[in-house]
Amino acid sequence: MLLTHLKHADIDFIRWDECIENSVGGLPYPMSWYLNIVSPNWEALVSPDYEYVMPITVNSKFGVKYIVQPAITQQLGIFSRNEITEDIVRLFVSKIPYLSYQINLNENNILAQMQPLPNYTLVLIKAYSEIQQAYSKNCMRNVSKANKLGLSVEVIPDSTEMIRFLVDNTTEKNDNILELFRQIVSLGQMENKTQNIGVRNGEGDLIAAVCFLVTPKRWVYLLAVSNEEGKSKSAMFALVDYVIQKNAESELILDFEGSKIQDIARFYKGFGAENRPYFVVRKFRPYFLTGKI
Repeated sequence: MLLTHLKHADIDFIRWDECIENSVGGLPYPMSWYLNIVSPNWEALVSPDYEYVMPITVNSKFGVKYIVQPAITQQLGIFSRNEITEDIVRLFVSKIPYLSYQINLNENNILAQMQPLPNYTLVLIKAYSEIQQAYSKNCMRNVSKANKLGLSVEVIPDSTEMIRFLVDNTTEKNDNILELFRQIVSLGQMENKTQNIGVRNGEGDLIAAVCFLVTPKRWVYLLAVSNEEGKSKSAMFALVDYVIQKNAESELILDFEGSKIQDIARFYKGFGAENRPYFVVRKFRPYFLTGKI
């Protein structure tokens, strides 16, 4: 297979997005609008006719270009509507045009002997009552608790309200990351690429919210926040249960994103989500580029 390395200005974004939209799994991270936010100068490896594509999220330090996994971007790698064999993955990796890289491949890019990282997903093809039967006891108890407290779950139409609540209640303090939050929520809503769902108390105050990154195949639980009242009232349990109920009996995948933190993973698994791991490839990660030993 012939692969071509394209600089950002040379990428055909229409053909690129067509490939991503039709790719197996429906992951939203490699859509051009999203990459333009998290890695503005991204490049690409593409096969003829954009049948197989791979974003190259390039950065530069001291005049040296290297590849990093962008913030708020769990999985990238190779995408296609066709099967992605291990040989194809190895071919793309061998053609990475820079010496230093760290790339989170996606769940459909399998390479033997690589360490997996967790990601929890739930396919919503069953009836809501069947999905709910798989909830853990703790999850069901928290859903019932929230439902008895007069909370309401609804779409948040105002991106400004969503951004304000997100910034005010996140534990993230890095100004650059917070600016990415703002851009994703704002542009995502304008382009119909995100769905903001919130929980309000009896006075109408927002106490929990999630910005979902959406494609026709998948909703990604991207940016989730609760204030203290939301945490005490188990508002996030009500929110996720609402999303499951509204989308049950579809082929949609609810993607929680993974976590190695036990309590967070338990929250995801409590709804019946199963681990669909992804893998990381790394090469020559010197301290002077990464800042990490």
